[in-house]
Order: sequence, then C-alpha cells, then structure tokens
Amino acid sequence: MIIKICGLQTTEYACVAAEAGADMIGLVFAPSRRQVDVIAAAAISAAVRSLSLPHPQIVGLFVNTSVAEINAVADAVGLDLVQLSGDESLADGVGMSRQIIKSIRMDGSQREADWIGAGVRLLVDAHVPGAYGGTGTRADWQHAAELARHVPLILAGGLDPTNVAEAIAQVRPQGVDVSSGVETGGVKSATKIRAFIAAARGTTGL
Repeated sequence: MIIKICGLQTTEYACVAAEAGADMIGLVFAPSRRQVDVIAAAAISAAVRSLSLPHPQIVGLFVNTSVAEINAVADAVGLDLVQLSGDESLADGVGMSRQIIKSIRMDGSQREADWIGAGVRLLVDAHVPGAYGGTGTRADWQHAAELARHVPLILAGGLDPTNVAEAIAQVRPQGVDVSSGVETGGVKSATKIRAFIAAARGTTGL
C-alpha cells in the first residue's frame, strides 16, 4: 500500500511523515494555500533525504504548468515524481523528465479517458467544479473501485484517519493520498499524520 502525505510546507511535518512510514510526500507548486516555493521545497527535500531511514519519494504537484518549468523545478528541488493535477492532455506530458502521476476526477472527459489508457499511474480525486484537489471532498468510491479493478490507482479525496481503512477495503487502490484530512485548522497535525499512516497500514497488514 502506497501512502502519500500531500500539501507539506515545512521540514518538520515532512520529516514526521517520513519517520511515520509515508511512501511519498507531496509538495504543491500550484497556486494554493499549501503552495511552496522552490527554496522551501529544496529545504524539505534535503531534510527528508538526510534522515537515516529509507526516505519517501518526493512528488511535486503542478497545475497546467509547462514541461520546461516543471523539469526546471524538478531538477532544482530533486523531485522523484511529478503529479499533474490540472487539465493537462496526454500530449502535455511529452518531454517530462520525471515519471508522472496524473490526477483525474472521473469527469467523463475524453482527456481523462486518454490518460486512463496510457499506462500512467493515476490518482483519483473528488470532482469539485473549479477546484484542482485539496478540497477535502470525498471521491466517488464506487467508480474508483471499478477503475481500480483495471488500472493501478491512488485514491484521494476526503480521506482521514477515521475512514481510510474503509476506503481501502472498498476501493482496493494501489495507494492512498491525504492532505486536508491530516490537518487541524488548516495546519498539518503530526498526530493525524501518524494516525493516518497507522490506519492505512493496519488495513493491509504491511
């Protein structure tokens, strides 16, 4: 089970996530209240990599950003993966220097259908018109479960320590992703990060 803690903005909480056993940490470069700049992201990356334990993969989240800019940020920060969370078409991923995670919201568009058939790792989030994730809204678990039977996916959208075990049992995803669900008052909570990871691990026995 892949566990991704997203929207991290400080070395403190990134290290909490790493030490608790997260497989991926997400850094948001798109306009958002969780946005980080390259300097802060590079500091987080360095701190996580300095830990004396297997460090999580570092994922950069972008929305409708050019390939050239994404590649430049990936090199400056040391990203392992890039997550495309906007309206990107399959063609927009050509030339990317890192492996892609594509966020989809099960909106029925041809653009998403193209990504689903492309063999790229998918992240299923809630469909909230005008939003590109991080809303805390629960995704459509039924449709996600149907898709998970055919392609590997990471489930996001409205997950928290109290419901992640149920989500894993119902959807059978390859992984789970959380941001707002491990926050208190809009700020990451070390207690909730640890509880989320423990709950997700407890479901799978891993």
